[in-house]
Amino acid sequence: MAVSIAEIQKLRKLTGAGLADCKKALTEADGNIEKAIELVRERGLAIAAKRSDRETSNGCVLVDYKNGFGAMIALKCETDFVANGADYIKLTQDILDAALAVKAKSLDEVKELTLADGTKVADAVKLRSGITGEKMELDGYNYLEGDNIYCYNHMNRNMLCTMVQLSAPAEEQGHQVAMQVAAMNPVALDEASVPAKVKEEEFAVAVQKTKEEQIEKAVAAAIKKAGYNAYIAESEEHLEEGIRKGNITEADAEAIRTLKKETAEQKSANLPEQMIQNIANGRMAKFYKENCLVNQEFIGDSKVTVSEYLKQTGKDLTVIAFKRFTLRAE
Repeated sequence: MAVSIAEIQKLRKLTGAGLADCKKALTEADGNIEKAIELVRERGLAIAAKRSDRETSNGCVLVDYKNGFGAMIALKCETDFVANGADYIKLTQDILDAALAVKAKSLDEVKELTLADGTKVADAVKLRSGITGEKMELDGYNYLEGDNIYCYNHMNRNMLCTMVQLSAPAEEQGHQVAMQVAAMNPVALDEASVPAKVKEEEFAVAVQKTKEEQIEKAVAAAIKKAGYNAYIAESEEHLEEGIRKGNITEADAEAIRTLKKETAEQKSANLPEQMIQNIANGRMAKFYKENCLVNQEFIGDSKVTVSEYLKQTGKDLTVIAFKRFTLRAE
């Protein structure tokens, strides 16, 4: 049967599907709007299932705070064209609003929520996937609960969002620290908040790097003392280059290799443990300064840390917690 433009537009408004898809569904449903809606939904779910193995590197990240509860969520998709669509952004906002309304504490809980039109969140995402022809998935759900929570959507581009919670009301400072979190991507709030596993891994890296540097210094000193050219002795490639150019002989190259090997082995066996530990601890101090939010240099004034910046407003003002999510590869 023939369907009218008004009917097609009504179905489009109800489902968000394209005009051609709405016309096809209405025609197959003999003009029955409820049956047409069901056809659109079924096709959307089928299309979404076919795209389950695709990459989702774009999307929309939104953040908001209402009634003592802040939350952010990302609805991911394949292309920025879809991510920037008004319907896509609205769906993300609708999901976030639903999460805020019930103060959802997990992504699984969010997926089971029901939107204003009666659709379960998980089904709404699948339906939108079918309409756009792209894989979509929810990710990055974070929340903070309590007072003095400040949100930031970087450049309002829906790609990177943050939340910070302060110990007292301070809107300007909250905004500034939220931007700090966006720009500097801290690992933890403070040294005590850094996970034990991260500390162990970072310290192991610091120790290994320190040992390698001490061995490299000893080898460089030995090469210099023996009168060899530091550039030529630097690597196997440089040794071969030196031989080709006639700057050293094969015997010289072998002598350099032997000297480097023996010096490295000797130095490695006699590294002073306490010195290694001290230098590694110094590297850890730098790690905490660069990666713990309250210890970072404040982006608005590099002469002070974030903690010192907040204390300029009130001696007891500090950061209680923060959250961050981005779609960008970092």
